[in-house]
Amino acid sequence: MELFHTAYGPEDAPRLLVLHGGPGASHDYLLPQMLELASDCRLIFYDQRGGGRSRGEDRSPVTWQTHVEDLATLVRELSLEPLTLVGYSWGGLLALLYSITVAGGFRDQGIPFSAAVDDAPAPSRMVLICPAPATTAFRAQFSEELARRQRAPWIQKERAAIAASGLRERDPAAFAKRIFELGVAGYFADPARAHELTPFRVIGRVQQSVWESLAGYDLTSRLPLITAPTLVLHGAHDAIPLASSRLIASALPRGELVVLDESAHVPYVEGQAAFFAAVREFLQRTRDQS
Repeated sequence: MELFHTAYGPEDAPRLLVLHGGPGASHDYLLPQMLELASDCRLIFYDQRGGGRSRGEDRSPVTWQTHVEDLATLVRELSLEPLTLVGYSWGGLLALLYSITVAGGFRDQGIPFSAAVDDAPAPSRMVLICPAPATTAFRAQFSEELARRQRAPWIQKERAAIAASGLRERDPAAFAKRIFELGVAGYFADPARAHELTPFRVIGRVQQSVWESLAGYDLTSRLPLITAPTLVLHGAHDAIPLASSRLIASALPRGELVVLDESAHVPYVEGQAAFFAAVREFLQRTRDQS
């Protein structure tokens, strides 16, 4: 199927292919904040298969291999060499899976891929923003911690207050906005910053099928195959263990880790100054790779 994609920024500027999180979501929730980079970069976004405007009638399971093949196809169709990948959350893990695949890192497992990945270009540089955990064990820690945060008494109290307020009947849009904010509060260092967000929907069956395809995964031994300069950004208060991002950055031959003190999992919303400064500095320093 044809995947929805769009672009922002000067056509002659360095191109960044942005991989949104999820899986099963869409690119919209990265806007408008990520457009800060569009002043001097060409940002290319796409909705990954099964989410957003890339939902079709096909109900076949979407796997991590599907996403890697789709990414390879898009890179070729848009002639994105040299390739700069900017992956957020699950998108960061997808960037790693793609890079390992094109480096031949899964051949020993006999994992079948379509012809789309044959001779697909390796990234020349990458920015991984709060990348999803590098191992199943780290992902279990993340899931447990996020669930704990979402059970916070103040969230339950606020939900009950809103339900009793009649806001749903008086102002459905305001009600939906507030419920969404509470639904993502655990991703923020300061839940009060969970505002001015673009609501999004995660397609559950897509998310489930992707994680099922990754059952028992551990990328540790394959990360050294990725030779591109890679900036790993991690919010100090993220529910994802810092040890996961440390593992990624240290295992990559040209990886570097920046810990953002003011943010959790959404640094492009909270702690923006430090986040965008770190990204811009890396892109400027590695501009010859773009």
